[in-house]
Amino acid sequence: MEDQVKGAPEETRGHRKERVGVVTSNKMDKTITVAVEGVRQHRLYKKALKRTKKFKAHDEDGQCGVGDVVRIRETRPLSATKRWRLVEIVKRAD
Repeated sequence: MEDQVKGAPEETRGHRKERVGVVTSNKMDKTITVAVEGVRQHRLYKKALKRTKKFKAHDEDGQCGVGDVVRIRETRPLSATKRWRLVEIVKRAD
């Protein structure tokens, strides 16, 4: 029992989803809205379709700006709509 660590770091937990997207809003306190774009293929016509999904993510320090490209990771529910946490800022907006 002594070998178990209480409050294990995130790296040892199960697989968590990660997404890369663009910050579309940072007007909330400690929260950003990230638009993640994906390409899907139409079932019948096989045409490539762009789909955009918005996620609310936790930004503890308020360091993101609109237009930044960021990486977010899935986490426990932080509020009614927030289930993602900011991992890193990939590229700052110009």
